[in-house]
Amino acid sequence: MKDFAISDNEAVQRQLDRLGALSLPQGRIGLEVIHELLRRLGNPERHLPPVFHVAGTNGKGSTCAFLRAMLEAEGHTVHVATKPHLVRYNERIRVSGELISDDMLASLLEEVLDTAADLSPSFFEVTTAATFLAFSREPADACVIEVGLGGRFDATNVMEKPAACGIASLGVDHEQFLLNEDPDAPSPENKLVRIAFEKSGIARKGSPLVTQNYAPDVEAEVQRRAGLAGAPLHMRGHDWWAEAGPDSIAYRDRDGRLDLPLPTMPGGHQADNAALAVAMLRHQDTVAVSPAAMAEGIRATRWPARLQYMGAGPLTELARGRPVLLDGGHNPDAAEALARHLAKVDQPVHVLLGMMAAKDARRFLAILAPHLASVTAVPIAGNDHVPLDVLAELAREAGVVNVTTAPDMPTALEALPDGGDGTVLIAGSLYLAGKALSANRELPN
Repeated sequence: MKDFAISDNEAVQRQLDRLGALSLPQGRIGLEVIHELLRRLGNPERHLPPVFHVAGTNGKGSTCAFLRAMLEAEGHTVHVATKPHLVRYNERIRVSGELISDDMLASLLEEVLDTAADLSPSFFEVTTAATFLAFSREPADACVIEVGLGGRFDATNVMEKPAACGIASLGVDHEQFLLNEDPDAPSPENKLVRIAFEKSGIARKGSPLVTQNYAPDVEAEVQRRAGLAGAPLHMRGHDWWAEAGPDSIAYRDRDGRLDLPLPTMPGGHQADNAALAVAMLRHQDTVAVSPAAMAEGIRATRWPARLQYMGAGPLTELARGRPVLLDGGHNPDAAEALARHLAKVDQPVHVLLGMMAAKDARRFLAILAPHLASVTAVPIAGNDHVPLDVLAELAREAGVVNVTTAPDMPTALEALPDGGDGTVLIAGSLYLAGKALSANRELPN
């Protein structure tokens, strides 16, 4: 897949084209190349503001968004690195609170690509190095950095002592990368334990590692990895607790209790992500954030393509008055969270569904099917997606009666029955979500 990004800026596009030619060299995995690349660049990862490093299968992006909002509510200036982007590559790098400018992005990518020319780097190694350069050259009070894939061998996993590390919810995803044979890892047959092994590879000596609660065998693996790393471990259900009620989140830890607001973002799982962000801030001593700022940050947090109701635009106009809900979740755990939300939607749900070929579309659909009035399978242009006829057949197997296909999202929306009843859901992939936002001229900021 080469659909990394496009840009209206010619200088940026030249560098994105160079990035698009990169891939992970066959058989190579590890941190040697990123360490050498950063060494040539003056080790920018050693000159960052205090870092909050977040891993997980689902929820890590939202947790980063809550962290950023809480830190900014306290008055701190924050660098943020998240992935993937939805419409513009610039979304991945936020410098001192603002999306990176085209000029800075083009310059940094060119510098890193030129420096790495003989190293055969991956896309993620180059972009991580560029991000660290940006963050080391501009002042800020804190950095929030999202892990891209796994944790142990992710290109971001080169920092010596973050202010705090966090692990959001765990599930099975990216199996071809995270469940490969490795003599140092637990048996890949025990999938969630192996996932925990990879994610908890971000643990660092002396840096608090703050996690959600997991099944006992998964918790034991996280405890083992934290102990080997020398990272103080703070697990939900052991060291901190949070319970979402109808109007608030009741949070407590060793330092006391907090009565926090519920997130304004839809989805009950967002309360868990907000609580993890609070726990990360409360279990570190590097950057001060008050309970009042935490509460303000929870209320202020927005995160695109996560149960997002789309605004008015060229695409949503075709829904003829129906609300259009956008969600980029693409694995079974994300489907469970989406299903919990759809169970509360008191009207028919018509889904436009597109999924990447590497995803478990059968399980995804089996979870969502009881909540769907119809499924229209749509392609994800420029990407290796599940064929439309295959996706449609999986929907029928899952029990959806009204199933069809369409060549694109506008055609799918125009084919919905007249009357304006129901909610439209666009789901199955962050790549599809990005294309929906772009078509609606609704650029994330």
